[in-house]
Amino acid sequence: MHKEILEDIGEKELINRLEKFMPKNQASDDCALIKTKNENLLVNTDSLVENVHFNDITICPQDLGWKAVVSNISDLLSSGSKETIGITISLVLPAKTEWIWVKELYKGINKALKEYGGRILGGDCSKGNEKVISITAFGIQGELELRRNACKPGDIILTTGIHGLSKLGFLIQNKINFDNEFSLNERLISKSIEHFCRPNIYPNFLNNLLKTRSNKKIKRIGCTDSSDGLFQALQDLAIASNCKAIINYEKIPKDQDWPKGDKWDEYYFFGGEDYELVFSLPKKWSKNLSKFDKNINEIGFFDYGEPSIEFRNNNKNILFNKKPFKHF
Repeated sequence: MHKEILEDIGEKELINRLEKFMPKNQASDDCALIKTKNENLLVNTDSLVENVHFNDITICPQDLGWKAVVSNISDLLSSGSKETIGITISLVLPAKTEWIWVKELYKGINKALKEYGGRILGGDCSKGNEKVISITAFGIQGELELRRNACKPGDIILTTGIHGLSKLGFLIQNKINFDNEFSLNERLISKSIEHFCRPNIYPNFLNNLLKTRSNKKIKRIGCTDSSDGLFQALQDLAIASNCKAIINYEKIPKDQDWPKGDKWDEYYFFGGEDYELVFSLPKKWSKNLSKFDKNINEIGFFDYGEPSIEFRNNNKNILFNKKPFKHF
């Protein structure tokens, strides 16, 4: 009899099965909500594993420390955190790991905490065959609840920033050869490496939402981050909210020097580790926010229908036959 292995069922199905051991809707978002008498807490855990997410060729330990913090705070922000309290750090390290590597890792961690808030609250260390950095971050739930299942038909889909740069930075760091039909300019190379090694997030996002809110009765909006790629973010929102996402390819914001072609569209939608926020708002609120923050762009809308993603231009829909990043 064939025994199921994780490679066969995949990460999403694994999470679906594990959810049965948890309270209802506990795994619907990256962050867990803990209700208290005073302010509610948001808790998130992310792990970076050597030879899956990083190696010594692609990223230095100080940048890795920065990235480990940012990946967690990004999830807090995408749930509506108004403040990061702090983090705990669990390390799995081979016994022959040099101390200087660990020191540089923590320098990067502290730089990110200084930039985005929070402090180191504790952690744990253990020996293993490969390096693993696992961080749990704690935030305070703000006035607006940002949840994957809060999108509604008619809502406008928006995204912060642009996608694909981190993927390109990863490829450059791994010295991948590109087609000879074009050459990447130095500005795009430098920007892509920076996005891969030192991604930035949006600590003012929640405040900007509140400043531009057209109806103060609205307390929940749909949101997630694009750590697993823009396609996966849109798919997660569509499935959780039981809506169809209609994307306008012409409105997708790209870097001015981003090459054209199917392969580059694939990098853009499936690359991952951009840590941009992908969310939906009612039309009036969307217009207010887009005018207020020029780093935010409308890219489509949600409609009634089976949870799925479609381009308005049907010629591009073949792109969505591709498969997103798999952890197993």
